[in-house]
Amino acid sequence: MNDSLKGKRSVIKPIIARLRNEYNVSVAEVGDQDSLRSAVIGVACISSDKAYAHGLLMKAMESVERWRLDAELVDYEIELID
Repeated sequence: MNDSLKGKRSVIKPIIARLRNEYNVSVAEVGDQDSLRSAVIGVACISSDKAYAHGLLMKAMESVERWRLDAELVDYEIELID
């Protein structure tokens, strides 16, 4: 990433904005805010259709993997709540 929190934010903010714009999901940095080398980004959607919600979140994660970023997607987890 960068060697400052300001630099880190300059990498994270466009990812968050693009996810919001392209997938109409809620997105926030939810962990590792004080770390210079990593970030945890939470993505959420609400739907009455579990299959739709899962598919939307999968598409969002696949897009992040394809985007040419100054960051690397290391891991992700999808949790569906009834």
